[in-house]
Amino acid sequence: MSSRNRKVVPEAREALDRFKYEVANEIGVPLKQGYNGDLTSYQNGSVGGYMVKKMIESAERNLMNQ
Repeated sequence: MSSRNRKVVPEAREALDRFKYEVANEIGVPLKQGYNGDLTSYQNGSVGGYMVKKMIESAERNLMNQ
């Protein structure tokens, strides 16, 4: 089965990884490099959800500044 989670801009992978760890740190999720199977679905979902929230806020600020 192929993954549907393809990056639109593959060059952004490193920046998205940094952003993920930054967000996890902000919300207190002990995300680490490598295996994170000890984290709950709630913790992982919180990181993803907060990433989306911050990206939307950034896009809204950019639209307001145009």
